[in-house]
Amino acid sequence: MFVKAIIPVAGAGTKLRPLTYTQPKALIPIAGKTILGVIVDQLIDAGVTEFVFVIGYLGEKIQRYIEKTYPHLTYTFVTQNDRRGTGHAIWLTRDIVGHDEVMIVLGDTVCDYNVKDILNSDVSQIGVRKVDDPRSFGVAELNDKDIVLRMVEKPIIPKSNMAMVGIYYIKESDALFASLNRHLSNTADENGEYHLTNALQHMVEDGIKFHAFRVNNWFDCGKKETLLSTNAILLKQMEEEHPEKRVHDFDGTVIIHPVNIAEGCNIKHCIIGPNVTIGEYTKMESSIIKDSIIGSYAELQQVVLNSSIIGNDAYVRGLSQSLNIGDNTEIDLG
Repeated sequence: MFVKAIIPVAGAGTKLRPLTYTQPKALIPIAGKTILGVIVDQLIDAGVTEFVFVIGYLGEKIQRYIEKTYPHLTYTFVTQNDRRGTGHAIWLTRDIVGHDEVMIVLGDTVCDYNVKDILNSDVSQIGVRKVDDPRSFGVAELNDKDIVLRMVEKPIIPKSNMAMVGIYYIKESDALFASLNRHLSNTADENGEYHLTNALQHMVEDGIKFHAFRVNNWFDCGKKETLLSTNAILLKQMEEEHPEKRVHDFDGTVIIHPVNIAEGCNIKHCIIGPNVTIGEYTKMESSIIKDSIIGSYAELQQVVLNSSIIGNDAYVRGLSQSLNIGDNTEIDLG
C-alpha cells in the first residue's frame, strides 16, 4: 500500500514571537537546515515520495521554500484558513489521501527515530516519549506490550507519563477520516479546536490496534530554549557524521565547533561557537557568538551574544547577552 506523508504547518508559532510575525515557525533555521527541512529529509531518506502540507499562517513562504528546496518532490498544499486544530488540519487532506496509508508528522517537532521501521509495521503506530509532566500533551495509556489502550488530550489527572510526540503512522486511513468526520460533528474544545488525539481514541474504541514506539530524542521546537538545544544537538550529530564539512577561513575569526555557516557570509574578527547556526549572506564583524541561531541577511557589529535567536535581515550593533529578535529589526545597543 502506498504511503503519503501529511505535515501540518499552519500554526502561528506564538511562543516564538517576534520571530514568527514574519517567518513561519517551521522555517526557522537549525543546524544548516530548517525545522521543516529536517522533517522532510527524514521522510525522504526512508523512501516517502509524496507529501501533503497543510499551510495557513504565512503559508506562501512555506510553499516557496518547498518549491525551491525540493523541486523534484511530489507534493500538494492544502490551506487551513481557520485555526481549528490538528484534527481539522488532517481532515482537510481527505480527498488527496484517498485510501492510502498516511504518515503524519507535526511540523514543529523533530524526533530521532527509525522511520523505515515504522513504515514497515504491520499495525498503526504512534510515537511516544516519557515526560515528567504530561498534562500539556496528548497522553497514551499502554499495556505491557506497548499496545495503546487509551489516548487523552492534555489530561488534568494523567494516568500515564507517555506523551505523544506528534508522529503517527495510520494504516487504516478510511477509518481515520470517518473518525475525524464524527469528531468534527461534535463540540470543539474551549479554544474552538478539534484534536487529532480524540479522533484516534475513537479508532481505538472501534477496535483498531495501535502500537506505541519510543523515540530516542524529542525536540518540541515551539520555544526558544528547546529550539536552541535542538540546534546544538543536531550540529553535534552533523559534525560527527560529516567532519569534512567543517567551516574555516574567515578573516581573523576563530571557529569553535560545532557550527554551521551558510553560503555568502562575510565574517571578520569574530569568535563563533560552539553551537551556532548562521544563515546565508550574513555580515558579522568584531563579535562573539555562542549557543545561538542567526538568520539570513542579518548584520551584527561589535556584539556579544549567548543563547540568542536573531531573525532574517536584522541589524544589531552594540553589546548584549541574550536576545530574541524578529526579522527586519534594527537595534543599537551602543
